[in-house]
Amino acid sequence: MAQLDVVKVWEDLHKTPELGFEEVQTAAYIAKALKDMGYEVTEGVGKTGVVAYARGQEPGPCVMLRADMDALPFVIDGKKTAIHACGHDAHSAMLLAAASALVGKVKRGTLKLLFQPAEETLKGALSVIEDGVLNDVDMAFGLHIRPVQDVADGQMVAALCHSASGFFRIEVKGQSAHASRPHLGVNCAEILAAIVMNISQLKFNPAQTWSCKCTKIDVGGAAVNVIPDHGYAMYDIRSQTNPLMKEMLDKVRRCAENTAAAFGATATMTFPGDVIPACEYDDTLVQEVADCIRDVVGEENLVMTCGGGGEDFHFFKQFKPSLQVAYFGVGCGCEPGLHHPQMHFNPKALQNGVDVLEKIVLRHLG
Repeated sequence: MAQLDVVKVWEDLHKTPELGFEEVQTAAYIAKALKDMGYEVTEGVGKTGVVAYARGQEPGPCVMLRADMDALPFVIDGKKTAIHACGHDAHSAMLLAAASALVGKVKRGTLKLLFQPAEETLKGALSVIEDGVLNDVDMAFGLHIRPVQDVADGQMVAALCHSASGFFRIEVKGQSAHASRPHLGVNCAEILAAIVMNISQLKFNPAQTWSCKCTKIDVGGAAVNVIPDHGYAMYDIRSQTNPLMKEMLDKVRRCAENTAAAFGATATMTFPGDVIPACEYDDTLVQEVADCIRDVVGEENLVMTCGGGGEDFHFFKQFKPSLQVAYFGVGCGCEPGLHHPQMHFNPKALQNGVDVLEKIVLRHLG
């Protein structure tokens, strides 16, 4: 069959943004296209994900290409809406177009395509892992469009260095009292202030990138003449590596607990969701991706690495340590930035991502 036009596919997917685990129309569009190409298709993976296979006649590895499908939630003029403001429609479009380009070209091993739901919830990868998506996979590749703050339109990144990231809550319990008798109480407002200040003084390796930011404090009740006996702070935490993330969380927990104890209160650290792992790439695969990028856009448009926020793709390596992984970026003039409701980019640059995906697969399965 003829190769799909990646811009046309993106335009189609962009019209129907759906939130995580609600990608019903998106999944149906993708599944139909894959079936029409002759792929072996399974729907409902991880609730709304789509998996497709093309099998070669000769022995070889199982290579998985993964794209995410979900959009982001926004409130615009008081109305809840979904918007593709992170480019997941572009990722699915590139993978679907690459699938069409690879029809009949898989000679050995197995090509596995994963259209993953709910990346923005940070639970999508876990849901497909639970459904056994990694059982037969030897290597996995992902991709993401990049904002202009990272690379220019037409450039490509061989390795997006996602950080470990997560959110945690520090809840403090003290003792209520009348504000005229503060010695009878244990003031959680002041204790939370002390905890936030003490956490900000923690030191970590300056040779690695990290951040730990208090993003919300909620304490006390309606009356201002009452010593508050409860409150909490919310934090966003990020680190360049997984060992550093463990060190940071251990020190933050001790800092919060010990600060609270010094004032006669208790502090409990909890997590509303999973902490996303940092990337752990296979150096050989990264170099292969770099070679493919050189072939597609030239040496002058290759950027070896850049930062990229967090990604639940990296749960794959955590759950299957033997898995070889790589993840690259596609420069397409994305502005003003990812997760902005007015995010826009040059869709013609998506063809670069399609071409790199095709070359990667043919290196191993062609």
